[in-house]
Amino acid sequence: MDKITVVGAGHVGATAAQRIAERELAREVVLVDILEGVPQGKALDQWESAPVEGFDTMVTGAQGYEETAGSGVYVITAGLARKPGMSRDDLVQKNTAIISSVAEQIARYSPDSIIVMVTNPLDVMAYVAKAVTGFPRERVLGMAGILDTARFRSFIAMELGVSVEDIQALVLGGHGDSMVPIVSTVSVGGIPLTQLMSEDRIEALVNRTRKGGGEIVKLLGTGSAYYAPSSGAVQMVEAIARDKKRVLPCAAWLEGEYGLDGLFLGVPCKIGAGGLEAVLEVELSGGETEALGASAEAVRGTMELVQL
Repeated sequence: MDKITVVGAGHVGATAAQRIAERELAREVVLVDILEGVPQGKALDQWESAPVEGFDTMVTGAQGYEETAGSGVYVITAGLARKPGMSRDDLVQKNTAIISSVAEQIARYSPDSIIVMVTNPLDVMAYVAKAVTGFPRERVLGMAGILDTARFRSFIAMELGVSVEDIQALVLGGHGDSMVPIVSTVSVGGIPLTQLMSEDRIEALVNRTRKGGGEIVKLLGTGSAYYAPSSGAVQMVEAIARDKKRVLPCAAWLEGEYGLDGLFLGVPCKIGAGGLEAVLEVELSGGETEALGASAEAVRGTMELVQL
């Protein structure tokens, strides 16, 4: 891929740009931000790490979008971050205006690109980007399930004292307190989690996963998570740039899958060069289906706050 753009040079965006460059997922990474000098300074700092880290992807910074023309992927991290006591939904109005402006520029300069949304409230901001750009659902995705699943896996690894690499899990639904960890799919080295951990401990880790972002916000005092969110976004970018056909939990625009329609929701997706190449429907228990429906209603409730 020739060019990948990261919109927003804050902690999430800058970390994502660095990881994209280090993995050499494109010939050039453009870091865009409205703050004068900030994207240029961070991009130059990252490029100066190239001789040590051993990558040749050029990293540049920009205030405008002319320099991003022809990008294959845009990772959108721009917007206000959560502060202590603030929910993702509190961000909806201000971030809608920001994402609408960004989406207009993307459609203008790179009409064939794929969008990976990271800005919160994520499911709804993906909807805003899709509505403003007019892109088909295959080319607008949200990074949520990868992050939520990573948190769930990391907590399980801590609890059992095992490698995170041996834990498989799946978290679906909206990116928020209504997310739905699918416990029936969780395994450790192929062994069902329910054979290794009590129901009470599993439920405790499920609850911690749902509140994982808030836990970090509270600990930091100012700002929010960025190492894990950027990792999730870059995993999606890599699947697209290298056409890996990864099966990853992502926020996708549903058109009847899981009995739901007309919203972004975290579901298992096959991700490749075309962006969303398939939504995979897994069999859910009655309780899981009900929880996914409730999560969808929570997302719809936030969508109703959006004024485009």
